Amino acid sequence: MKTTTLAAERRAKLATVMTAAGIDVLVAYGNGWQGDYLMYVSDFPILEGHGLAVLTPDGACRLYLDSASEIDRATSETAGIDVRFSQQIGRDVAADLKARGTVRVAAAPLAFVPFALVENAHVTLEDGTLLVDDVLMHKTPAEFDRVRKAAQTADKAYVIFREAAREGRPQYEVVAEVESWLRAQGVADNFMLIGSGGTDIRSVTPPSNRKLATGDLVITELTPSIEGYFAQICRTLVVGKATDKQKRAFAIYIEALEAGIAAVRPGVLASDVARAENDVFRKHGLGEYVTSAYTRVRGHGLGLFADSKPHILENVDIELKPGMTFVVHPNTYNPEVGYIMLGDSLGVTETGSEVFTQTPRVLFDGAA
Repeated sequence: MKTTTLAAERRAKLATVMTAAGIDVLVAYGNGWQGDYLMYVSDFPILEGHGLAVLTPDGACRLYLDSASEIDRATSETAGIDVRFSQQIGRDVAADLKARGTVRVAAAPLAFVPFALVENAHVTLEDGTLLVDDVLMHKTPAEFDRVRKAAQTADKAYVIFREAAREGRPQYEVVAEVESWLRAQGVADNFMLIGSGGTDIRSVTPPSNRKLATGDLVITELTPSIEGYFAQICRTLVVGKATDKQKRAFAIYIEALEAGIAAVRPGVLASDVARAENDVFRKHGLGEYVTSAYTRVRGHGLGLFADSKPHILENVDIELKPGMTFVVHPNTYNPEVGYIMLGDSLGVTETGSEVFTQTPRVLFDGAA
Protein backbone atom coordinates (compact mmCIF):
# COMPACT_ATOMS: atom_id res chain seq x y z
CA MET A 1 0.00 0.00 0.00
CA LYS A 2 1.14 3.53 -0.67
CA THR A 3 1.93 6.00 2.09
CA THR A 4 -1.33 7.93 2.10
CA THR A 5 0.08 10.61 4.44
CA LEU A 6 2.70 11.52 1.83
CA ALA A 7 0.08 11.44 -0.93
CA ALA A 8 -2.13 13.84 1.03
CA GLU A 9 0.86 16.10 1.64
CA ARG A 10 1.61 16.25 -2.08
CA ARG A 11 -1.99 17.02 -3.02
CA ALA A 12 -2.18 19.75 -0.38
CA LYS A 13 0.96 21.34 -1.79
CA LEU A 14 -0.48 21.21 -5.31
CA ALA A 15 -3.80 22.66 -4.08
CA THR A 16 -1.97 25.67 -2.65
CA VAL A 17 -0.15 26.23 -5.93
CA MET A 18 -3.32 25.78 -8.00
CA THR A 19 -5.26 28.24 -5.87
CA ALA A 20 -2.50 30.82 -6.09
CA ALA A 21 -2.42 30.44 -9.88
CA GLY A 22 -6.22 30.53 -10.24
CA ILE A 23 -6.35 27.00 -11.67
CA ASP A 24 -9.65 25.18 -11.08
CA VAL A 25 -8.64 21.77 -12.47
CA LEU A 26 -5.25 20.14 -13.04
CA VAL A 27 -4.90 17.24 -15.47
CA ALA A 28 -1.72 15.17 -15.16
CA TYR A 29 -0.57 12.59 -17.71
CA GLY A 30 1.68 9.56 -17.20
CA ASN A 31 2.77 6.34 -18.85
CA GLY A 32 5.02 3.39 -18.04
CA TRP A 33 8.18 5.28 -18.97
CA GLN A 34 7.57 8.62 -17.25
CA GLY A 35 4.91 8.66 -14.59
CA ASP A 36 6.11 11.33 -12.16
CA TYR A 37 3.40 13.91 -12.92
CA LEU A 38 0.68 11.26 -12.63
CA MET A 39 2.26 9.77 -9.51
CA TYR A 40 2.45 13.13 -7.75
CA VAL A 41 -1.24 13.80 -8.32
CA SER A 42 -2.72 10.32 -7.91
CA ASP A 43 -0.13 8.39 -5.86
CA PHE A 44 -0.26 5.66 -8.50
CA PRO A 45 2.99 4.34 -10.05
CA ILE A 46 1.73 3.39 -13.49
CA LEU A 47 3.53 0.46 -15.19
CA GLU A 48 1.73 0.06 -18.50
CA GLY A 49 -0.67 1.91 -20.74
CA HIS A 50 -1.61 5.54 -20.22
CA GLY A 51 -3.18 7.45 -17.39
CA LEU A 52 -4.77 10.84 -16.75
CA ALA A 53 -5.46 12.19 -13.27
CA VAL A 54 -7.93 15.03 -12.73
CA LEU A 55 -7.34 17.05 -9.55
CA THR A 56 -9.23 19.96 -7.97
CA PRO A 57 -7.96 22.25 -5.20
CA ASP A 58 -10.16 20.54 -2.61
CA GLY A 59 -7.98 17.43 -3.05
CA ALA A 60 -10.53 15.37 -5.00
CA CYS A 61 -8.75 13.18 -7.55
CA ARG A 62 -10.15 11.06 -10.38
CA LEU A 63 -7.80 8.65 -12.15
CA TYR A 64 -8.47 7.38 -15.68
CA LEU A 65 -6.49 4.34 -16.90
CA ASP A 66 -6.67 2.48 -20.20
CA SER A 67 -5.21 -0.81 -18.92
CA ALA A 68 -7.55 -3.26 -17.20
CA SER A 69 -4.70 -4.80 -15.19
CA GLU A 70 -3.67 -1.37 -13.97
CA ILE A 71 -7.21 -0.76 -12.76
CA ASP A 72 -6.85 -3.71 -10.39
CA ARG A 73 -3.57 -2.36 -9.03
CA ALA A 74 -4.83 1.19 -8.70
CA THR A 75 -7.93 0.07 -6.82
CA SER A 76 -5.90 -1.92 -4.30
CA GLU A 77 -2.82 0.32 -4.01
CA THR A 78 -4.34 3.79 -3.74
CA ALA A 79 -6.69 5.39 -1.26
CA GLY A 80 -9.14 8.26 -1.48
CA ILE A 81 -9.30 8.58 -5.27
CA ASP A 82 -11.91 7.69 -7.88
CA VAL A 83 -10.40 5.10 -10.28
CA ARG A 84 -12.01 4.64 -13.69
CA PHE A 85 -11.26 2.37 -16.64
CA SER A 86 -11.44 3.92 -20.09
CA GLN A 87 -10.26 2.76 -23.49
CA GLN A 88 -10.54 6.37 -24.68
CA ILE A 89 -9.11 8.34 -21.77
CA GLY A 90 -8.65 11.51 -23.84
CA ARG A 91 -12.29 11.67 -24.85
CA ASP A 92 -13.58 10.64 -21.44
CA VAL A 93 -11.50 13.22 -19.58
CA ALA A 94 -12.70 15.85 -22.07
CA ALA A 95 -16.28 14.87 -21.19
CA ASP A 96 -15.40 15.03 -17.50
CA LEU A 97 -14.11 18.58 -17.91
CA LYS A 98 -17.15 19.62 -19.91
CA ALA A 99 -19.42 18.41 -17.12
CA ARG A 100 -17.63 20.73 -14.69
CA GLY A 101 -18.74 23.84 -16.59
CA THR A 102 -16.58 26.88 -17.27
CA VAL A 103 -13.33 26.26 -15.42
CA ARG A 104 -9.64 27.06 -15.90
CA VAL A 105 -7.83 23.85 -16.72
CA ALA A 106 -4.08 23.29 -16.75
CA ALA A 107 -2.44 20.12 -18.09
CA ALA A 108 0.99 18.74 -17.28
CA PRO A 109 2.95 17.91 -19.25
CA LEU A 110 0.76 19.51 -21.91
CA ALA A 111 2.88 18.24 -24.81
CA PHE A 112 2.18 14.62 -23.80
CA VAL A 113 -1.58 14.62 -23.19
CA PRO A 114 -3.66 12.67 -25.74
CA PHE A 115 -4.71 14.71 -28.76
CA ALA A 116 -8.29 13.54 -28.22
CA LEU A 117 -8.35 15.49 -24.96
CA VAL A 118 -7.06 18.69 -26.57
CA GLU A 119 -9.40 18.28 -29.54
CA ASN A 120 -12.55 17.62 -27.50
CA ALA A 121 -12.04 19.81 -24.45
CA HIS A 122 -14.58 22.65 -24.40
CA VAL A 123 -11.94 24.93 -22.84
CA THR A 124 -8.38 25.76 -23.81
CA LEU A 125 -5.95 23.64 -21.86
CA GLU A 126 -3.35 25.87 -20.27
CA ASP A 127 0.22 24.60 -19.99
CA GLY A 128 0.74 23.62 -16.36
CA THR A 129 4.08 21.89 -16.96
CA LEU A 130 6.27 24.56 -15.37
CA LEU A 131 3.90 24.89 -12.44
CA VAL A 132 4.09 21.17 -11.67
CA ASP A 133 7.81 21.02 -12.47
CA ASP A 134 8.43 23.57 -9.76
CA VAL A 135 6.46 21.50 -7.26
CA LEU A 136 8.30 18.32 -8.30
CA MET A 137 11.72 19.95 -7.93
CA HIS A 138 11.16 21.37 -4.44
CA LYS A 139 10.83 18.38 -2.14
CA THR A 140 9.11 18.36 1.23
CA PRO A 141 11.19 16.99 4.13
CA ALA A 142 9.44 13.63 3.73
CA GLU A 143 10.25 13.48 0.02
CA PHE A 144 13.84 14.59 0.69
CA ASP A 145 14.17 11.68 3.12
CA ARG A 146 12.87 9.19 0.52
CA VAL A 147 15.63 10.24 -1.90
CA ARG A 148 18.19 9.95 0.90
CA LYS A 149 17.02 6.39 1.65
CA ALA A 150 17.08 5.48 -2.06
CA ALA A 151 20.72 6.65 -2.17
CA GLN A 152 21.54 4.40 0.78
CA THR A 153 20.01 1.50 -1.13
CA ALA A 154 22.04 2.44 -4.22
CA ASP A 155 25.24 2.30 -2.16
CA LYS A 156 24.41 -1.23 -1.03
CA ALA A 157 23.42 -2.29 -4.55
CA TYR A 158 26.77 -1.10 -5.90
CA VAL A 159 28.51 -3.52 -3.53
CA ILE A 160 26.51 -6.31 -5.20
CA PHE A 161 27.49 -4.90 -8.61
CA ARG A 162 31.19 -4.95 -7.73
CA GLU A 163 30.99 -8.55 -6.55
CA ALA A 164 29.11 -9.57 -9.69
CA ALA A 165 31.47 -7.87 -12.17
CA ARG A 166 33.82 -10.80 -12.72
CA GLU A 167 35.88 -11.74 -15.75
CA GLY A 168 33.94 -13.80 -18.28
CA ARG A 169 30.49 -12.78 -17.10
CA PRO A 170 28.16 -11.19 -19.66
CA GLN A 171 26.79 -7.76 -18.82
CA TYR A 172 23.23 -9.05 -18.50
CA GLU A 173 24.22 -11.46 -15.72
CA VAL A 174 25.82 -8.67 -13.72
CA VAL A 175 22.74 -6.48 -14.05
CA ALA A 176 20.41 -9.40 -13.32
CA GLU A 177 22.24 -10.10 -10.06
CA VAL A 178 21.77 -6.50 -8.93
CA GLU A 179 18.12 -6.49 -9.99
CA SER A 180 17.49 -9.73 -8.10
CA TRP A 181 19.05 -8.33 -4.94
CA LEU A 182 17.04 -5.10 -5.19
CA ARG A 183 13.75 -6.94 -5.67
CA ALA A 184 14.56 -9.07 -2.62
CA GLN A 185 14.92 -5.83 -0.64
CA GLY A 186 11.45 -4.72 -1.76
CA VAL A 187 12.65 -2.18 -4.32
CA ALA A 188 9.94 -1.93 -6.96
CA ASP A 189 11.87 -0.07 -9.64
CA ASN A 190 15.47 0.51 -10.73
CA PHE A 191 16.79 2.29 -13.80
CA MET A 192 20.19 0.83 -14.67
CA LEU A 193 22.67 1.05 -17.53
CA ILE A 194 26.09 -0.54 -18.04
CA GLY A 195 29.12 -0.36 -20.31
CA SER A 196 32.34 -2.37 -20.50
CA GLY A 197 35.53 -2.40 -22.55
CA GLY A 198 38.29 0.08 -23.29
CA THR A 199 38.51 3.14 -25.52
CA ASP A 200 35.64 1.66 -27.54
CA ILE A 201 33.18 2.44 -24.72
CA ARG A 202 31.28 5.55 -25.74
CA SER A 203 28.46 5.47 -23.21
CA VAL A 204 26.27 3.26 -21.06
CA THR A 205 23.47 1.18 -22.58
CA PRO A 206 21.05 -1.55 -21.53
CA PRO A 207 22.97 -4.76 -20.75
CA SER A 208 24.17 -6.93 -23.64
CA ASN A 209 25.81 -10.37 -23.86
CA ARG A 210 29.27 -8.77 -24.04
CA LYS A 211 31.55 -10.57 -21.56
CA LEU A 212 33.76 -8.72 -19.11
CA ALA A 213 37.49 -9.11 -19.78
CA THR A 214 40.61 -8.36 -17.76
CA GLY A 215 41.54 -4.70 -18.10
CA ASP A 216 38.01 -3.62 -18.98
CA LEU A 217 36.53 -0.48 -17.54
CA VAL A 218 33.04 -1.36 -16.26
CA ILE A 219 30.77 1.64 -15.85
CA THR A 220 27.25 1.86 -14.51
CA GLU A 221 24.55 4.20 -13.37
CA LEU A 222 22.32 2.49 -10.86
CA THR A 223 19.07 4.17 -9.86
CA PRO A 224 16.75 2.41 -7.38
CA SER A 225 13.57 3.91 -5.95
CA ILE A 226 12.14 3.95 -2.44
CA GLU A 227 8.38 4.56 -2.30
CA GLY A 228 8.62 5.95 -5.83
CA TYR A 229 11.60 8.27 -5.22
CA PHE A 230 14.82 7.61 -7.15
CA ALA A 231 18.48 8.19 -6.30
CA GLN A 232 21.44 7.44 -8.53
CA ILE A 233 25.02 6.33 -8.12
CA CYS A 234 27.54 6.39 -10.98
CA ARG A 235 30.83 4.51 -10.60
CA THR A 236 33.62 2.88 -12.61
CA LEU A 237 35.65 -0.23 -11.86
CA VAL A 238 38.40 -2.14 -13.64
CA VAL A 239 38.35 -5.90 -14.08
CA GLY A 240 41.71 -6.79 -12.57
CA LYS A 241 44.12 -4.02 -11.65
CA ALA A 242 43.79 -0.45 -12.89
CA THR A 243 46.64 0.88 -15.01
CA ASP A 244 48.45 4.11 -14.23
CA LYS A 245 46.81 5.67 -17.28
CA GLN A 246 43.34 4.71 -16.03
CA LYS A 247 44.14 6.08 -12.57
CA ARG A 248 45.40 9.39 -13.96
CA ALA A 249 42.28 9.77 -16.09
CA PHE A 250 39.97 8.93 -13.19
CA ALA A 251 41.62 11.54 -10.96
CA ILE A 252 40.25 14.24 -13.29
CA TYR A 253 36.71 12.95 -12.76
CA ILE A 254 37.15 13.01 -8.99
CA GLU A 255 38.32 16.62 -9.24
CA ALA A 256 35.36 17.53 -11.46
CA LEU A 257 32.80 15.84 -9.20
CA GLU A 258 34.20 17.55 -6.12
CA ALA A 259 34.17 20.92 -7.90
CA GLY A 260 30.54 20.43 -8.92
CA ILE A 261 29.41 19.43 -5.44
CA ALA A 262 31.34 22.32 -3.87
CA ALA A 263 29.34 24.72 -6.09
CA VAL A 264 25.96 23.47 -4.81
CA ARG A 265 24.22 25.86 -2.41
CA PRO A 266 21.03 27.92 -2.37
CA GLY A 267 21.01 30.79 -4.84
CA VAL A 268 23.44 29.41 -7.39
CA LEU A 269 22.21 28.26 -10.80
CA ALA A 270 22.27 24.79 -12.31
CA SER A 271 24.58 26.30 -14.92
CA ASP A 272 27.08 27.28 -12.20
CA VAL A 273 27.37 23.64 -11.11
CA ALA A 274 27.84 22.43 -14.67
CA ARG A 275 30.44 25.09 -15.34
CA ALA A 276 32.40 24.13 -12.22
CA GLU A 277 32.57 20.54 -13.48
CA ASN A 278 33.37 21.44 -17.07
CA ASP A 279 36.10 23.91 -16.14
CA VAL A 280 38.10 21.06 -14.62
CA PHE A 281 38.12 19.23 -17.95
CA ARG A 282 38.99 22.42 -19.77
CA LYS A 283 41.91 22.97 -17.39
CA HIS A 284 43.24 19.54 -18.33
CA GLY A 285 42.82 20.14 -22.07
CA LEU A 286 39.70 17.98 -22.34
CA GLY A 287 37.12 20.70 -23.01
CA GLU A 288 36.00 19.00 -26.21
CA TYR A 289 34.66 16.08 -24.17
CA VAL A 290 32.15 18.13 -22.18
CA THR A 291 30.27 19.05 -25.37
CA SER A 292 27.13 17.32 -26.63
CA ALA A 293 29.29 15.33 -29.05
CA TYR A 294 30.47 13.17 -26.14
CA THR A 295 28.13 13.66 -23.20
CA ARG A 296 24.56 14.67 -22.36
CA VAL A 297 24.31 16.38 -18.98
CA ARG A 298 26.55 17.04 -15.97
CA GLY A 299 23.79 15.84 -13.69
CA HIS A 300 20.01 15.93 -13.39
CA GLY A 301 17.15 16.09 -10.97
CA LEU A 302 15.98 13.09 -8.96
CA GLY A 303 12.58 12.38 -7.47
CA LEU A 304 9.58 10.49 -8.81
CA PHE A 305 11.46 10.10 -12.11
CA ALA A 306 15.05 8.96 -12.56
CA ASP A 307 16.00 11.85 -14.85
CA SER A 308 14.03 14.98 -14.04
CA LYS A 309 14.62 18.70 -13.74
CA PRO A 310 16.81 20.59 -13.17
CA HIS A 311 19.24 19.37 -15.82
CA ILE A 312 22.77 20.36 -14.88
CA LEU A 313 23.97 22.14 -18.02
CA GLU A 314 25.69 25.45 -18.68
CA ASN A 315 22.59 26.84 -20.42
CA VAL A 316 20.09 25.92 -17.67
CA ASP A 317 19.55 28.91 -15.37
CA ILE A 318 17.27 27.28 -12.80
CA GLU A 319 18.09 28.58 -9.32
CA LEU A 320 18.94 25.94 -6.74
CA LYS A 321 16.81 26.08 -3.60
CA PRO A 322 16.59 24.03 -0.41
CA GLY A 323 14.73 20.78 -0.97
CA MET A 324 16.01 20.14 -4.50
CA THR A 325 17.57 16.71 -5.03
CA PHE A 326 19.74 15.67 -7.95
CA VAL A 327 22.81 13.74 -9.06
CA VAL A 328 26.06 15.47 -9.99
CA HIS A 329 27.98 13.34 -12.50
CA PRO A 330 30.84 14.50 -14.75
CA ASN A 331 30.37 11.40 -16.91
CA THR A 332 32.02 11.59 -20.31
CA TYR A 333 34.36 9.94 -22.75
CA ASN A 334 38.10 10.00 -22.14
CA PRO A 335 40.17 9.61 -25.33
CA GLU A 336 42.94 7.62 -23.61
CA VAL A 337 40.95 5.04 -21.65
CA GLY A 338 37.26 5.20 -22.64
CA TYR A 339 34.06 6.42 -21.04
CA ILE A 340 34.27 7.01 -17.29
CA MET A 341 31.38 7.48 -14.86
CA LEU A 342 31.41 9.03 -11.39
CA GLY A 343 28.40 10.60 -9.71
CA ASP A 344 26.80 11.20 -6.32
CA SER A 345 23.23 11.98 -5.31
CA LEU A 346 22.69 14.99 -3.05
CA GLY A 347 20.16 17.49 -1.82
CA VAL A 348 20.27 21.25 -1.43
CA THR A 349 20.04 22.40 2.20
CA GLU A 350 19.64 25.83 3.76
CA THR A 351 23.40 26.28 4.02
CA GLY A 352 24.81 24.16 1.20
CA SER A 353 24.24 20.52 0.32
CA GLU A 354 23.90 17.08 1.85
CA VAL A 355 25.67 14.36 -0.13
CA PHE A 356 23.59 11.20 0.13
CA THR A 357 25.97 8.82 -1.66
CA GLN A 358 28.56 7.27 0.65
CA THR A 359 30.39 4.90 -1.72
CA PRO A 360 34.05 6.00 -1.96
CA ARG A 361 35.03 8.03 -5.02
CA VAL A 362 37.71 5.64 -6.19
CA LEU A 363 38.46 3.60 -9.29
CA PHE A 364 37.56 0.18 -7.95
CA ASP A 365 39.52 -2.95 -8.82
CA GLY A 366 37.26 -5.82 -9.79
CA ALA A 367 37.74 -9.57 -9.79
CA ALA A 368 39.73 -11.11 -12.62
